[in-house]
Amino acid sequence: MYELGVVHTNIQRPNPTDVAALAEFGTATIHEAMGRVGLMRPYMRPAYHGAKLCGPAVTVLLQPGDNTMMHVVAEQIQDGDVVVAACTTEADDGFFGDLLATSFRARGGTGLVIDGGVRDTADLAAMDFPVFAKAIHSRGTVKETLGSVNVAVNCANATVNPGDVVVGDDDGVVVVPREKVADVVEASRAREAKEAGVRERLAAGELGLDVYGMREKLAAKGLQYKN
Repeated sequence: MYELGVVHTNIQRPNPTDVAALAEFGTATIHEAMGRVGLMRPYMRPAYHGAKLCGPAVTVLLQPGDNTMMHVVAEQIQDGDVVVAACTTEADDGFFGDLLATSFRARGGTGLVIDGGVRDTADLAAMDFPVFAKAIHSRGTVKETLGSVNVAVNCANATVNPGDVVVGDDDGVVVVPREKVADVVEASRAREAKEAGVRERLAAGELGLDVYGMREKLAAKGLQYKN
């Protein structure tokens, strides 16, 4: 069960150098490098094309139709943080818009990931404030009910703990546990180096069937070529 009505003010964040290094890689590379884990649900999309983010998570738990805790979480943001917002139940209200983006940025925030709705997307694009959301919805919210800040949340089927690193791009959103960031950076570098070699071979005209050693496996499965 979620812990309600609490704000944890002291969280551990990963080494900023490791976070900066992780930002060099796309979500697909990171997901594969971690063993094909960490992705949020595919409905989490950027509010505008080209939005990208990478930073330690400051988490917030919302109540449906109520953005009280978005204002509470703003006080806990430090430079480079990304707010990750989940809800106690499914909701697509417009929890966030340009005014909150202005507040978050003034505190050093670099983006938002929310399993809910956002609005003012043209303004967000003009501000270049990256947001990844479940929905775009103009419906407003109230300010009445308590949630929590900096607790473990389930955001779009991914567990996010305060201080974990979230990365978002046009391919989706992936979560990297805080204690694994440095290892995932190295694994991502190795994967990109390997893919560079594969790309060269494919560009030279080799087939994936040979590059990936697929022919024998396919033959064992019964694949036949006939004239």
